[in-house]
Amino acid sequence: MNLDMSSEPTFPPLMRGEAAPAGADPFDKAVSEAVMGIDPGLVVYQLEPERMRAAIVLTPEAPLSNAMAMVFAASLGFADALGALAPPEVGVHFDWPATLRINGALCGRLRAAASTNDPTLEPDWLVIGLDLPLWAEGDPGHTPERTVLFNEGCADVSPVQLTESWSRHMLVWINRWMDEGMAPLHADWRARAFAMGETTQVMGRAGTFMGLDEAGGLLLRVGEKTDLIPLTEMLED
Repeated sequence: MNLDMSSEPTFPPLMRGEAAPAGADPFDKAVSEAVMGIDPGLVVYQLEPERMRAAIVLTPEAPLSNAMAMVFAASLGFADALGALAPPEVGVHFDWPATLRINGALCGRLRAAASTNDPTLEPDWLVIGLDLPLWAEGDPGHTPERTVLFNEGCADVSPVQLTESWSRHMLVWINRWMDEGMAPLHADWRARAFAMGETTQVMGRAGTFMGLDEAGGLLLRVGEKTDLIPLTEMLED
């Protein structure tokens, strides 16, 4: 893994960066800043040799049920970012709602928090966080279901590059959502969905992953009934 930490990431227009204090969780820091009324576009990051963490403050002008599309924008932004930096054989897929897979193995996740949990209300702020393991000691054969970026052919991808690329590609998807709605995000996320049509376990519920509703919620077949789990259920307190 290219662990050059000598430079700070730069961000596209409308975004700005701030390093989290040592030992602090950038997601928690971003939420604190959002609660204080910080302007949107702030990316708080913590780049370490073993782990990349970053979180962005957003203020999507839409009810929360629609604004949760930002989770898909962040997921697809990560897939595009890694696709631009990693060898072409590196594949990125998603477990609903926001777990990342690299070459089929679990590798990081996205997080979300908002000023409200009411899907009908427009949130004052929405924070989306990325947490990605980069490198770990030990034999990867002991945990084949989990991986780190270094073990998947990404030794030349630096955390700084990846943070920059993620922010740029995420912004592209946010702009597409603003211009075209959820449809393109929905289609591209489905194309990368892991285990669709198979038995899965989500948030303590087991069933068959049948697909997504128009807002990105999970359709879970349990016996003769199909349940809808909305994306808002991933929100952290």
